Amino acid sequence: MIATGAYFYFQNENYVKTNDAVVSADMLPVVSPMTGVLTNWKADQGKDVKENETIGKVSDGVKEIPVTSKMSGKIIKNEARKNQMVQAGQSLGEEADMDHLYIIANIKETDLKDIEIGESVDIEVDGDKDSVFAGTVSEIGYATNSVFSVLPQSSNGNYTKVTQKVAVKIEINQPSSKVLPGMNASVKISI
Repeated sequence: MIATGAYFYFQNENYVKTNDAVVSADMLPVVSPMTGVLTNWKADQGKDVKENETIGKVSDGVKEIPVTSKMSGKIIKNEARKNQMVQAGQSLGEEADMDHLYIIANIKETDLKDIEIGESVDIEVDGDKDSVFAGTVSEIGYATNSVFSVLPQSSNGNYTKVTQKVAVKIEINQPSSKVLPGMNASVKISI
């Protein structure tokens, strides 16, 4: 019984943990530069692209303008087909930087004081349960998540104090190919 108590004390004094975390990546939409017919479309899901690579063209019958990638990465969503009519600014797909995945962990404001940039992190991702990945705290948010909530804060005279959460960005060192943006994760930050 004493050993169990000592273990939990050690864990609470040396780590900040949360299951409220998700795998993320920098992502950008691939958009049509003008209204016309999509020709020569090469943005298959899973395709690796380089920044400014031509992945299709849009023709209005007079001129043809290339559709280009905005960053180096991988096409993770294809929403268009060759010979489809498209509008200027229409999203044709989504690209993501799969070489630099990271975790966004929502940490309680009461635990934030213990976390510093550069601290090491153990990461478990639901999509690859058999692995523990190493990570590093790279950014600590400048506002609580409630500041960006679409639901307005209301006051009806009955106030209940709720512990707020702040987004903490954690770089993942060498994730496996099973780790994908949007997957749930658990983190244990060494403090």
